[in-house]
Amino acid sequence: MKIIFLNGPNLNLLGTREPDIYGQTTLAQIEKSVTERAAMLEAQVEFRQSNLEGELVTWIQQARERFDVLVLNAAAYTHTSIAIRDAVAASGLPTIEVHLSNIHAREKFRHQSLIAPVCCGQIVGFGPLSYLLAIEAAVSLIAKK
Repeated sequence: MKIIFLNGPNLNLLGTREPDIYGQTTLAQIEKSVTERAAMLEAQVEFRQSNLEGELVTWIQQARERFDVLVLNAAAYTHTSIAIRDAVAASGLPTIEVHLSNIHAREKFRHQSLIAPVCCGQIVGFGPLSYLLAIEAAVSLIAKK
């Protein structure tokens, strides 16, 4: 079981960026807790973060050859990137969209996800727990294959 977690723009600033919305947990801390849970579930995980749309698209395209599931927090690109949406659709990988905050309870421009229609599901609003829920969901998707 191999699962890749891709994180989009500004997630490298977690822990200091708008802590009232995103909390004080860093991306490294989230990665550590997910890695520990993945080990218990006998899954391998890999994490990447980029502020660049094209880099995320390339990683999504490459993921289909090496991973069983993609967990994607496209951050602001969730609401704007047709390129990322198309890469997810083309990859054929089961994809789980994840967000720390509840995008549906925030500014109106965040309510629409261009990526959600090509994902298996969406996990939003649980802070760092969103990522732990995503690893559980990813393992479940693999088990159903």
